[in-house]
Amino acid sequence: MPFCEVGRHQKTDGAAANTATGIQIFYRTYGKGPIKVLMIIGLAGTHDSWGPQINALTGTVRPNDEESSVEDPSGGEATGVEVCAFDNRGMGRSSVPTKKSEYTTSIMAKDAIAIMDHLGWRKAHVFGHSMGAMISCKLAAMVPERISSLALLNVTGGGYECLPKFDRQTLSIVLRFLRAKTPEQRAAVDLDTHYSQEYLAEYIGLKTRRAILYQEYVKGISSTGMQSKYGFDGQINACWTHKMSRKEIESIRMAGFPISVIHGRHDIIAQLCHAKRLAERLYPSARMVELNGGHLVSHERTEEVNKALLELINASQSRTNLYEWTNLSVKNSGGCYSDAKKIIFLSFVVIDISLVLLFSSAGKASQLTAWRAASSSFILESVEKLQIFILYFFGLFALAFQHLRRGVMRLKPVKVEAALTNTFPCCFCILPSPVQSSNPVFELHSPNMETLAADVTTVARNKWGFRCNLEVDYASEEVARMVYAALAVDKELQPDKVKRHMSVSKGKLSVDLEAVEARFLRASYSAFVDVLTLATKTIEEFGQGLIQ
Repeated sequence: MPFCEVGRHQKTDGAAANTATGIQIFYRTYGKGPIKVLMIIGLAGTHDSWGPQINALTGTVRPNDEESSVEDPSGGEATGVEVCAFDNRGMGRSSVPTKKSEYTTSIMAKDAIAIMDHLGWRKAHVFGHSMGAMISCKLAAMVPERISSLALLNVTGGGYECLPKFDRQTLSIVLRFLRAKTPEQRAAVDLDTHYSQEYLAEYIGLKTRRAILYQEYVKGISSTGMQSKYGFDGQINACWTHKMSRKEIESIRMAGFPISVIHGRHDIIAQLCHAKRLAERLYPSARMVELNGGHLVSHERTEEVNKALLELINASQSRTNLYEWTNLSVKNSGGCYSDAKKIIFLSFVVIDISLVLLFSSAGKASQLTAWRAASSSFILESVEKLQIFILYFFGLFALAFQHLRRGVMRLKPVKVEAALTNTFPCCFCILPSPVQSSNPVFELHSPNMETLAADVTTVARNKWGFRCNLEVDYASEEVARMVYAALAVDKELQPDKVKRHMSVSKGKLSVDLEAVEARFLRASYSAFVDVLTLATKTIEEFGQGLIQ
């Protein structure tokens, strides 16, 4: 297996900067030819995630290091492209450092440079996705002379821009992600973060894309294993600490190579406005490509993405004029802050017009000129301060969320600190544990098969015939409503098979579950109790923290 041992990437530039640390980066190459392409994958991804793009560029997905590989006249030699894709540190077959300080986009960019040196590549087209696009930006800023072109897929500027869109769907995904312990659970969450809902709902034959991709994801996660905590936390740290300075942006912009910023309009992880803002900062080198897709737009809109990448390579090879390459008409229009800037600008325009009328009537033109000069400077300072404030605010929010997440992950939710006042078993029994009546543990007992058969007979004519009711007394209307709000964002994975109805009254949370089959009711009940336990424990500990 091909590995590249990388050096100790320190802040100093002395001889010790290349001291070996034993950190190995797993990589693979595909195809043959003079055109070199380096692909950098995103958070929690592995090199084979680039499969559709590797196949389009080289005509094969078989790595060069496999003994079974043979020369294929329709493969890499014909296209003249050699691709290298690798697992970032902390993921896949690459080493997993245990310190967060060993994960930054700068360090990981140096890993990529080490691979280029290891392969003997002087220059390469660099394609990055999500966190990989952040790494690609750092790489391009460090060694712009070694970049032929740059493709940034589903990219953000790092820091608070890594925060996803805040809505009910995102909250539901976060809750499901926190309790994902198995490949099956992680696969279900990944599908909703990687693809748009419209794409997942499409039918391929008799199955939806969701069902097909779910099996593929489970198989892939099971084969590579769940990402280690060190690797995940480290890569999250790399995203959060990523920042491109004006000097770095200018270094990329002035290097003269073409850039494609490719993004899905329905990406809930990396918001489109941040990608647009980065593209505008890179004007005139950048071209903005918007596609109807989610975060993994390279898989959802494979043909369009591959076409955009081939156009980028051709533009670099033919030395296309950058002003002909770009499709952006205005530099730095404001991105996510355009509305705020417009409001500030229009406010000052109104004030300026009023002062023109005032000073003109008083014959004080010199004072008007002085005010305009001062106001222009003030506008720029106000916009900068506004952006810093927004960064600070969302930074605090993200830190608080991260602290809460760590606290929740340390919990082992096995019981709900509330009194179970009422259960109505239908097809199986839902009983509190007899060991601790004050703090009951919810247990699911298998039904008596004869009773179950009788129940099936009585409800055979009713589609939603399998049901159970659950009531939990929190002795507090406020706490019950907080738990209700937390549970409301957690949607049933199979709404056509299971229905859930919830209500709050007099400090009690009532839950009704209905299903078309007993097995769906069991699965839904088990998953619901996990979320109920997690939500109750989290709110309880949060309240204790406020009291302390």
